[in-house]
Amino acid sequence: MSQETAALQQASVRQYCKAVRVPVIGANFVVLAEQAVREKRSHIGYLEALLAMEMEERDRHAIRNRLQGAYLPRMKTLEEFDFQKAPQINAAKIRSLAEGGYIERAEPVVLIGECGTGKTHLATGLCVAACRQKRRVRFTTASNLVNELVEAQQHNQVKRVLTRWMKYELIALDEVGYVPLAEIGAEFLFQVIAERAEKAALILTTNLPFSEWISVFPNPRLCKALLDRVTDRAHIVETGTESYRFRRTVEGREKKRAS
Repeated sequence: MSQETAALQQASVRQYCKAVRVPVIGANFVVLAEQAVREKRSHIGYLEALLAMEMEERDRHAIRNRLQGAYLPRMKTLEEFDFQKAPQINAAKIRSLAEGGYIERAEPVVLIGECGTGKTHLATGLCVAACRQKRRVRFTTASNLVNELVEAQQHNQVKRVLTRWMKYELIALDEVGYVPLAEIGAEFLFQVIAERAEKAALILTTNLPFSEWISVFPNPRLCKALLDRVTDRAHIVETGTESYRFRRTVEGREKKRAS
């Protein structure tokens, strides 16, 4: 086959790949063909390698999209969390949760502890793990979610917004209990959590023990109903009272002084 004919064929294959939307195959079929000849691979082996490369790139693209759509506050993974400096946290439990079984079973995860004890990092890490499994995830704070629903109410769009939130396989509500909620805000938060109960997974972080939730949700009946939904079949992880961030800052300053 002449070089001119080979070039025309390659151009034609690239056009076909573009038309059927397999860009990785279009970009790599020549290189892999040459490699297949050198390694004496069969036609099926060559095709398998091409398709595997395309599939791997699609998986990477899907995960990138999931991570972008999750609106994570920062990109923090469980691999980056130093469990040795937080011995009160059950590392095996967290790693087990990262496998995603709680999502399939629509079980809540509640992370309880003082500020700086790693709640948001762990919640974010679990969200990243879920994104890597190509699940649809969304991270937000309790106050941001309430504000979104209050604004939606002003435009008669509450049902539409709630429907959108239900499409996520996992949502993480950060900072529940940091700010007392007005009655309408508490009702909206309850509505989101209640609609997900036994249907879709939820991660919730809070600095308040359950006995003090009444200070944030002043309606006793609503508070009790909310706690029933949050704790039913829940994985409750206590992160402790000693600030991980504060200790890290102190250690950093001590290292600077020592140097």
